[in-house]
Amino acid sequence: MDAMSSALRRALARARDGRTLDRSEATTLLGARGAGLDDLLSYASRTRDAGLDAAGRPGVITYSRKVFIPLTRLCRDRCGYCTFATVPHKLDAPYLSPDEVLEIARQGAAMGCKEALFTLGDRPEDRWKQAREWLDAHGYDDTLSYVRAMAIRVLEETGLLPHLNPGVLTWRDFQRLKPVAPSMGMMLETTATRLFSERGGPHFGSPDKDPAVRLRVLEDAGRTNVPFTTGILIGIGETAEERADAIFEIRRTMREYGAIQEVIVQNFRAKPDTKMRDAPDAELEELAATIAVTRLVLGPKARVQAPPNLVADQFALMLRAGIDDWGGVSPLTPDHVNPERPWPQIDELAARTAESGFALRERLTIYPEYVRRGEPWLDPRLTAHVAALADPATGLAREDAALEGRPWQEPDGGFEASGRTDLHTEIDTTGRTSDRRDDFDEVYGDWDALRDRMSAPQRFDADVKTALARAEQNPAGLSDDEALALLHADGPELDALTKLADDLRREAVGDDVTYVVTRNINFTNVCYTGCRFCAFAQRRTDADAYTLSLSQVGDRVNEAWDAGATEVCMQGGIHPDLPGTAYFDLAREVKRRAPGIHLHSYSPMEVVNGASRTDLSIREWLEAAREAGVDSLPGTAAEILDDEVRWVLTKGKLPADQWVEVVTTAHEIGIPTTSTMMYGHVDNPSHWVAHIKLLRSIQERTGGFSEFVLLPFVHHNSPIYLAGLARPGPTVRENVAVHALARILLHGAIHNIQTSWVKLGDELCTRVLQGGVNDLGGTLMEETISRMAGSENGSFKPISELEAIAARAGRPAKQRTTLYGEVPAERLEASRRTDGIGDFGRRLPLVGT
Repeated sequence: MDAMSSALRRALARARDGRTLDRSEATTLLGARGAGLDDLLSYASRTRDAGLDAAGRPGVITYSRKVFIPLTRLCRDRCGYCTFATVPHKLDAPYLSPDEVLEIARQGAAMGCKEALFTLGDRPEDRWKQAREWLDAHGYDDTLSYVRAMAIRVLEETGLLPHLNPGVLTWRDFQRLKPVAPSMGMMLETTATRLFSERGGPHFGSPDKDPAVRLRVLEDAGRTNVPFTTGILIGIGETAEERADAIFEIRRTMREYGAIQEVIVQNFRAKPDTKMRDAPDAELEELAATIAVTRLVLGPKARVQAPPNLVADQFALMLRAGIDDWGGVSPLTPDHVNPERPWPQIDELAARTAESGFALRERLTIYPEYVRRGEPWLDPRLTAHVAALADPATGLAREDAALEGRPWQEPDGGFEASGRTDLHTEIDTTGRTSDRRDDFDEVYGDWDALRDRMSAPQRFDADVKTALARAEQNPAGLSDDEALALLHADGPELDALTKLADDLRREAVGDDVTYVVTRNINFTNVCYTGCRFCAFAQRRTDADAYTLSLSQVGDRVNEAWDAGATEVCMQGGIHPDLPGTAYFDLAREVKRRAPGIHLHSYSPMEVVNGASRTDLSIREWLEAAREAGVDSLPGTAAEILDDEVRWVLTKGKLPADQWVEVVTTAHEIGIPTTSTMMYGHVDNPSHWVAHIKLLRSIQERTGGFSEFVLLPFVHHNSPIYLAGLARPGPTVRENVAVHALARILLHGAIHNIQTSWVKLGDELCTRVLQGGVNDLGGTLMEETISRMAGSENGSFKPISELEAIAARAGRPAKQRTTLYGEVPAERLEASRRTDGIGDFGRRLPLVGT
C-alpha cells in the first residue's frame, strides 16, 4: 500500500475509535472514496446519532420553513461565482420597498413559514451611488438601519422570525441587530487567503471576503451571544489542507464562544454568466466526505446542514455523511443565491428523509438549544415572538402555531426594585452568597479554548539605569523598550524611579493629595456581557442579583448630598430589560434630587449599549445624555486596550477601538472623561506601556481626560482566576513601578494620577503617593464591584481616613471637585460634618482599616 493509503487507514482507525482528529488526519480523510468513504460515513453517522440522542431528539432531522427576502441585490463585493449580486440598471430599485418586504412575508406566513430570511449584499452604499441615494431619500443612515427597520416590521405585522444574512458585521453592528433577530448568519466559505488576495481568485476585489475579517465576524457573534449560522463553500479552488483549516477554525470559535448554532457544508455549482461558469462542480462524493469530516471534527453537539436543493437526489448519501439538518426550505420563494436549483417540496423531503430511517421535524430559525437557554442568547424583546412559535418541551417549532404579528418594543424601563438591593451594605457584613455563579462552566465560553489564545510570558532583559537616565532627560519620550525596562526596576533602581516620578508630580500638580466626596451608585448588577474577570455581574435569577428602582436611586442621591458629596458616580450592568433611554431617566432623577451635584456616569460600554438600543449614533446618544444631566463619563471598561488581551479577559465587552471612539467623541462635544487601566491578570508589562501611550496620544488630540486611574486586578472571586487562567493580581513591586511609570509617560499630558484605595489598601496607597501619585479617588460611600471580587479594603472611606493616608505619605490633603476645581464652602462644611460618608455609613463596619 502507498503512503497515502496507510495514512488514510490510520486516520480512519482514529475516527472509528472516537479519537480527536488533527488537521493532517482531517485533510487525509477528505480524500476518502470507495470503501474508505463508506467507513468514514458510518463513523460520522454514529457521531451524529449520539448527538441527537444527547439532545433528546433521536432520529430527528430538522429543517426551517422559511421565506426568502432579497432586501437588496446590490453588493460592494465582486465574487467570481455569484449570480445574486447585480448592478443597479438591472433592478427596478436598489432595495425592496417596505410594502414589497411585507407582501413577501405575509404570503410566507399564510403558507405556514416561520422564518424570514433576509439576504442582501454587503454594504452596497459603499460602492453604488444609487444605493446611497435611495437610503438618503428614505431616511436611513445605512443598509443595516433599513435591515433593522424591516425586521421590526416583519415581527410586528406577520409574526415571522427574522434571520439576518447582511454579510460582514462588526461588534457594534451585532449590538444594533441582536434585538430584532433571534439568529444571524454569514458563511465563512474558506480560510484560503490566496483566493482573496491573488488576482484571478474567486474573491479577488471583494473586501468582505478576507478570511481574517470573516473569522472576526464569527468571533464577534460569540462575544455578543448571537446564535449564528456559518459554513464552508467547497470546490472554489481551495486545497484539501485549506478546506480542513476552515473546518478547524469554525471549531475553534465554536469552542471558545458557543455561538455557532449550525454549520452549512455547501458544494460549489457553476452558474452561467459568472467568471467561474466553466469551473467544475464539486462532486457529491466530495461533498459527502467533507460533511463527514466536518461532523467528526466538530463533534456530536454540532448541527451540520447540507442544502437539499444542491444534492440532486443524493439525500441518503448526505444523511449517511452525518447531517442533522436540511436548512431553510421555502414553499414560496426560490433560492435567490442558487435560483437554478429549486427547493424540494417539503413532503418530498420528509419522504426521502424517512427512507433513511429519520423523521423530519420543523425548527425555528433559532436552534432549540438556544431557545431553551434563553438569556443571554435571546433578547428579551424577542422572547414573546419566539415563545409563540416554539414547543416549550423541545424548543422545536410548534407546527400548529398561529402566525400573527406581535408588538416589538423596548422594555418598559425595568425600574421595579428587585433582588438584593441592600447588597451595598451587606457586602461588608453578610458577604456574597457564593464565590461564583452556577453557570460558571458555560457563560464565559470554553476555558480550555481560552488557554490556547493566551501568549507565553515574555522574557525581558534591558538596562534599567540607561532607561532612568533617558526618563530624566525626556520623560514622555521614552521608547517602548525603555519604558519596559523601568517596569522591571527593583531595589535602588525602583527607588530612583519613584523619586523621579514624584519630582515630576510635584512639578505638575504640587504637593496636595486630592480626593473627592462622592457616592457610587450601581443601579443594577444584572448583566449578560460575560466579562470573565467580573465577579459583580449576576443573572436576574441569581441570589445576589438586584436592580434598584428609580426612587431608590434618587434616595441614594439625597443621602449623598446630605453627606456633602459633590459627585455621584453611577454605573450598572448591561441589564437586558433596560432600554437605551433608561440611562437618561436615571440622569434626570439624579438631577431632580440634587440639581447641584456633578453626575459622573456611564462607562463607554454603557454608552455603546444605550446607542445600540436606541439606534442612535454615539454622538447623538452622548448629546442626549448631556441634556439629561450627565456631566462627565468614567473611562472604565478600558481594562487593557489591546483586543488580543480583551478577548481573553472579556467575552462580550466593546473592542478597544469602540472605547476610543466613545471617549474621543465625548471630548469632541465637550464632555470630559477619566481614563483607566486594569492590569495584572492575563496581560504583561508590554501591554501596560502600549495602553498608557495610547491614552497619551488621545489626550494630545483632545485634551479631554481629567485623570488616569490605575486599577490593579482583584482576583479572589474573579471567574478567570477561579478557572486558573489569570494570575492573582500584580505584585507590590509592579504596582509601585507602574504608578511611577504612568506619571512619567503621561507627563505634560494627563496631570492627575489616581490610585485606588479599594484595591491597594492604605499601606500601598501611601507608598505610591510617594512615587508619582497625587490623587486618592473618593469616599465612594458604597463600593460593591471590587468587594464582590474579594477586595478586603472596605466599601467606603471617611475623609479622616483619606487624610491620614496622605499624612503618612508626608503630604497635605485637599478636597476637590470631579474636575479638580475648588469645592464650594457649603459642600466643604457639609462633608466635614459627616466625615464625607453620611450617617448611613456610620452604621457599617470599617473593613481593612
